[in-house]
Amino acid sequence: MNIAIASDHAGFAMKQNLARWLAEQGHKVTDCGPADDRRVDYPDFALRACAVLRDGGVERAVLVCGSGIGMAMSANKLGGCRAAVLHSEWEAEMSRRHNDANVACFGARSMGPDIVQSCLKTFLATGFDGGRHADRVAKILNLDATGKRKETD
Repeated sequence: MNIAIASDHAGFAMKQNLARWLAEQGHKVTDCGPADDRRVDYPDFALRACAVLRDGGVERAVLVCGSGIGMAMSANKLGGCRAAVLHSEWEAEMSRRHNDANVACFGARSMGPDIVQSCLKTFLATGFDGGRHADRVAKILNLDATGKRKETD
């Protein structure tokens, strides 16, 4: 799978470790920055990775900051990105099966590498259930029953 990855300064070390681990698992990784652990603004890097996802350059994105929350909030501002902050394999599975999440967010200050890798493995291996969940995801995406974007007021 092709995966974009990005972080802020707090998540830099974890991002580097995850990028190596993902490559070892056979994934193609696009590192969207930053290049070092100097202070940066997380929205810049979340949006950079999510733009690659939105434009079809990758199938999923992984974002890491101190809590995962800022990255998720930033990612969810970009159309087509459905980001979830993950803390467990169950959340990873449900975010994929029921919400068709395509962006996994993690908190480097609240989680260790083993649980993050476990969550990410589940996230990448789990498909979307579709069915009744597809109708709900369409509402998130603001699509009508034919798959066309609805006009908004």
